[in-house]
Amino acid sequence: MIRETAALAGVSLGDIDVKTLINTVNRIATRIDQLHASTPGNEAPSPLQFSPRVAGFPITPPSSVFRPSAPRAGLTRPAVLDDVLFWPLVDLADLVRRRLVTAVELAELSLARLERANARLNCVVTLLRDRALTQAREVDRELAAGKYRGLLHGLPWGVKDIVAARGGPTTWGTGAFRDRVIDMDATVVTRLIAAGAVLTAKLTTGELAFGDQWFGGRTNNPWNPEQGSSGSSAGSGAAPAAGLVAFAIGTDTGGSILSPAVRCGVVGLRPTFGRVSRHGVMAAGWTLDKVGPICRRAEDCAIVLHAIAGPDGQDLAVPTDMPVGWDARALAKGKRVGVVPKLLEADQDADTRANAIKALDALRAAGVEIRDVTVPQSDLTYFIEYIERAAGFETFVQGGHDTNMRISNIPRDLRVYHLVPAVDYLQANRERYKLMEAYAQATRDIDVMVAGSVTLTGATSLNPITSLTGHPAVAVPTGFRANGTPTGLTFAGRLYDEAGLLVIARVVEQALGAVGRKPPGGV
Repeated sequence: MIRETAALAGVSLGDIDVKTLINTVNRIATRIDQLHASTPGNEAPSPLQFSPRVAGFPITPPSSVFRPSAPRAGLTRPAVLDDVLFWPLVDLADLVRRRLVTAVELAELSLARLERANARLNCVVTLLRDRALTQAREVDRELAAGKYRGLLHGLPWGVKDIVAARGGPTTWGTGAFRDRVIDMDATVVTRLIAAGAVLTAKLTTGELAFGDQWFGGRTNNPWNPEQGSSGSSAGSGAAPAAGLVAFAIGTDTGGSILSPAVRCGVVGLRPTFGRVSRHGVMAAGWTLDKVGPICRRAEDCAIVLHAIAGPDGQDLAVPTDMPVGWDARALAKGKRVGVVPKLLEADQDADTRANAIKALDALRAAGVEIRDVTVPQSDLTYFIEYIERAAGFETFVQGGHDTNMRISNIPRDLRVYHLVPAVDYLQANRERYKLMEAYAQATRDIDVMVAGSVTLTGATSLNPITSLTGHPAVAVPTGFRANGTPTGLTFAGRLYDEAGLLVIARVVEQALGAVGRKPPGGV
């Protein structure tokens, strides 16, 4: 056994070495047995904290100015409310603030649309009807008394079902937990409730945050229900795209916000690592997980991020010295955008490439300087993620909960990554730091990188790289294919500069006009 284990670890041992190691290995085995006897659950954090900062590359704290756009002038209550969940958040907020629509009406609208659409999209795990209407009545009373909490006051939203929220089960997308209740609100839920937003639904996630397949089937793309919505923030991508909620919250470990956002034709923001507390959120990878908004517009993402970001004393990865702001008057002119040319050329269909070129042309027209850049490549992302998943889901596997999962390779991977030596996991993270240094050096003079497509293999995308480094990224719609499905492009920004990143995204969405359309079929 020692020889076989040594071979797996790449260590050469002679006969004499093996004999002398028997006592040491037995001591290690005893300690491992003790660990297995008291394996912590997924909720137990790791004291080994990841920081995206790199020595020698100082970070200038972003502006804390929060100045959103003004609502459109002369807004009135529409005769039929159905379309208002497609509106920009500032416009919808204006209706609420002026009491032209109530929070109860919006909650009932969202609940009804979620219920009607679910047969086609399969994007809802649990409707939180009682919780939503109770809260909506409360925020309406506050508004009647002159208390207005801000732009999210009374707006209905949904959350990915790996995020704990009272009022229903938190299933993590797996049948083993379909009735499991976690009686707490995650920090992101608490923050949005404090902002007056009304939670109407737990939205689907692929099993254990893998893909778009969950115990209830596959979540579908509103633009083509014969196609999955991608994942793992599957429902959080589909629901805003179909106008079922004003916005949604997803999580991203290796593309799980960006990929469904592109597939469903919405804007998905993966913030800088540590921007938003993960307290109360299932851990897929402690050093990779991020929580962020999926909305219909770039500015909407800025508004939601402003409400949810910042330290909570629970997730110690969240910095205390990095404010979150947004200035709707900020311009893209003078920004430097880096492009890796091969990422726009390889492994993409012709419509996606053509629309990406249009996006770059729009940026040039806005005064953006486009530069070709060479950046380091790495396949470490999923290696590190799967090791961390194997640790986080050990009790799940020990309890036999992985035996009836819809995707057969998940239980295999949750078990096989236990075979990676701890030394190799640590060495991989040291290699990761070298990658962080190389990426920081390559992009030193760049404000935003074109990150390319979001193929989960990472062959034509910087997204796995920037997930490793902790940089923020945004997916933005660029148009449509000939078959009517959306195309999109992703961008990666400077650490903690989500506002600058969203300025670039806003130029693209406004120039290419993809955000104004609604999926066919109605609700």
